[in-house]
Amino acid sequence: VVMQQQKLGWRALFHPSRASMRATLMLVVPPALLLVPALMLAITCAINLLTLALPLSAWEEAMFSRMADGSVAAVLAVCVMAPLLEEMLFRGIVLRGFLQRYGRWQAILMSALLFGAAHMNIYQFVVGVAMGTVLGWLYERTRSLIPCIALHAAYNCTTLLVAGWLEDASPAGVLSFVLLAGAAALCGGVVLRQLLVASGRTSEG
Repeated sequence: VVMQQQKLGWRALFHPSRASMRATLMLVVPPALLLVPALMLAITCAINLLTLALPLSAWEEAMFSRMADGSVAAVLAVCVMAPLLEEMLFRGIVLRGFLQRYGRWQAILMSALLFGAAHMNIYQFVVGVAMGTVLGWLYERTRSLIPCIALHAAYNCTTLLVAGWLEDASPAGVLSFVLLAGAAALCGGVVLRQLLVASGRTSEG
């Protein structure tokens, strides 16, 4: 309905960039994915600090346990449906509209706050604002949902697969993961800066 009201086709929604989908997929997605482990670590640390001040209620613990129970339904919901549908709405429609009316960072931060608020609990609000800011910047630079969906899906999958392991890992294992995550994020950040900042972003067609 929203797409019809805004007269958006699927191509215009997913990839309004002048760059080809193939170029975006090959050049932008790989370095963007290198940011995922560091993002997960930073956000996990923030959530752990938050839960010290505001412990999870019983129903919140049950909700998060269901989301991470490893069932096929949970994996599909968290790793496929949520990234696809949320990026279509919050970056493809909401942020796209904000960018037409407001400055870059005002639009990005407003859409990130809405993304966090849509999750309707303080813990996912923090995650949503942090991820929404990164994803919003990525969309503003590329004008494509392809890297946003890929990064969102990879973050959710990594959280499901690695967060539990980190809780039980040895100090040496955690340190190794932190160092690898930092190195990967540094490499990914340098490449993305060169592609999307130093050389100028791909403008919307």
